[in-house]
Amino acid sequence: MTNRFLPGLVLAGALAPALGADSPAFDPSRSNAKSMAIADEVVQAMGGRDAWNQTRFLRFDFGVEVDGKARPPRSHWWDKHTGRYRLEGRTPEGEPYLVLMNLNTKQGSAWRKGAKLEGEEAKKYLERAYGAWTNDTYWLVVPFKLKDGGVQLGYDGEMKKGADAWDKVVLTFDNVGLTPKDKYWLFVNRKTHLIDRWDFVLKGEKVPPSTFEWKGWKKHGKIMLSDERVDPKKGTKILFPVLAAPDTMPDAVFTSNAPVPAG
Repeated sequence: MTNRFLPGLVLAGALAPALGADSPAFDPSRSNAKSMAIADEVVQAMGGRDAWNQTRFLRFDFGVEVDGKARPPRSHWWDKHTGRYRLEGRTPEGEPYLVLMNLNTKQGSAWRKGAKLEGEEAKKYLERAYGAWTNDTYWLVVPFKLKDGGVQLGYDGEMKKGADAWDKVVLTFDNVGLTPKDKYWLFVNRKTHLIDRWDFVLKGEKVPPSTFEWKGWKKHGKIMLSDERVDPKKGTKILFPVLAAPDTMPDAVFTSNAPVPAG
């Protein structure tokens, strides 16, 4: 997906989190048993499935740094339990925008430079906000989505370096997500059971995989999250400079276009 609304590196095919009641269920018959067991270990190391399900709110900024220069981040507020969502950012021209929507219905409102958008312009921003949410949350919480409907897990052997070892879990998709031909390799540390790296090829392209190392694992609320991804060759970074899983968020965050108080 080429999208000028989305700054920096985009995982266009990131599988949208299953929110609707009609979302397909994970089919274990289409995945490798060893890879499924490793996926369960990753989730457990990050706090467990119950902790993820009980985490209602996520507040994070998604930023990209290229050649040492940071691009304007996108700011997200997400109510996982209801689908309420707020996105703030800037267009490539530097104009501030705001979207308030429900991810289940994809309905909502949008503003640019403080002016409410209508018609096709509003629709465009709602669609792009959904794409931004899909992309940015996948960079952040993909370990909790390894058994979403349509995901297929395979095992691609191990990698060793000195006393350390990693299992390589392969993710492919059965005609789901924004671009289902994407392919990911997750390098799971056998000691910590956390992801230390992922490689990916998007949209089935015949190119060498891109590599990003995962750093900065910390506990946020009930769950563990990593706040930095680094391309070891190019130095490109995906950063989450703001990252929190608060117990509550004011309703006004999702209902008002007024600025959200700091803190």
